Amino acid sequence: MKESLKTKKEESKMKKLLRNQAGFTLVELMIVIVIVGILAAVAVPIYQSNITKAKMSECDAALGTIRTTLRVSYAEHGAYPVWDGLVTEATGIDVTTMDLEGRFFKAENYTLASDTSTYTITCTNTDILDVARTLDEAGIFAGGP
Repeated sequence: MKESLKTKKEESKMKKLLRNQAGFTLVELMIVIVIVGILAAVAVPIYQSNITKAKMSECDAALGTIRTTLRVSYAEHGAYPVWDGLVTEATGIDVTTMDLEGRFFKAENYTLASDTSTYTITCTNTDILDVARTLDEAGIFAGGP
């Protein structure tokens, strides 16, 4: 009999504990939802900006590759090749389609406008860039998102 009383007391304590357990109130849940919403509203634009910067790094790397070949040509011939058109079709520099093929930009996105002493390399892709990205003989980047 003692054991059954003890068991009943324990059972009654357990029931009391279960009844007294409190969950989250609606106000607490709403506060958490608002905080998560604010964090998402701040994080999404930052994330999208970082994606655009990553895409731009592909463009900048290809522009740097073209610039290097132009410098080699200048060192060998004492002048830049005169050209106005697609980089891969330019004579006097050794840039192939494979050198410029990337995930976001293709060889046809790169053009060169040059005379014997100056040049401007342009990268365009309207899906990614609002304004064309350029690189000149002084090493100055311009344009982009």
